[in-house]
Amino acid sequence: MVEDLRWLVSRLDFSAAFDILLVAVIIHIIFTIVRGTLADQLVRGIVVLLVAAFVIGNFLQLLVFDWLLRSVLSALVIAIPIIFQPELRRFLEQVGRQGTHPLARYIPISESVSQSLDVVARVAGRLSDNHWGGLIVIERETGLEDLVETGHRIDGQVSEDLLMTVFYPNSALHDKAVVIRGSRLIAASCMLPLSEDVPQGEGLGTRHAAAIGVSEVTDAIAVAVSEESGIISVARGGSLLRHMDEDKLRTYLHSLFREEPRSSLLPWISFGSLSRSRRERKVLK
Repeated sequence: MVEDLRWLVSRLDFSAAFDILLVAVIIHIIFTIVRGTLADQLVRGIVVLLVAAFVIGNFLQLLVFDWLLRSVLSALVIAIPIIFQPELRRFLEQVGRQGTHPLARYIPISESVSQSLDVVARVAGRLSDNHWGGLIVIERETGLEDLVETGHRIDGQVSEDLLMTVFYPNSALHDKAVVIRGSRLIAASCMLPLSEDVPQGEGLGTRHAAAIGVSEVTDAIAVAVSEESGIISVARGGSLLRHMDEDKLRTYLHSLFREEPRSSLLPWISFGSLSRSRRERKVLK
């Protein structure tokens, strides 16, 4: 063991050190992505199998058991992409968002988009006053065409009357979400992915799970109005900001469209936002 360690140190140069560092970074990314998800325990199990295979193969010399573990690990090479499909998809989507407009200082906002944000704030206030449920998704850099395809296309100019008509409780399109792109209301009654990590005991329902869910897999902003309580909430990056009013919502939406995008030469730095444990996720009140 000592001789092996000496041999390893003698072979350690810049290239080898960089190789080890690269592997360590990849392992860190994997654990960061799956932390707090259903895949967390699976990763722990794989690590246990790897350690057991190393110990048994190099020290205990249990040939049959060593063969069994190596056979299982070989099968995992095929199974891992299937098991971790949701986490891999979030990882690749985050990489794509990190690579978008890396030199842009601010997310552009035109006069028409600014007016649309004002309309969304006023509509949220009216929905809250009337205790009408509503879910509005505002597209940013990540395209939402897949979500648009699940609903009914409208492609109309964003206006208070149009949004209030859509969310009228007896209308055919009031359920699910509307998608806004720029100054256009693209579609209504759109299906959104539901988050698996919705805080319990906060009076949060399906609308809030959908708002958090779409903000986890895209950079969109989701405004949810509770039908029961009339509380206005905003989801962004997997977090939910609650108890907004019209003025606070307007200011918040405008600030998001003027903020600096999260771009970096080391995109894994922000991958911690992809999966947060239930203890870390906060519902801001």
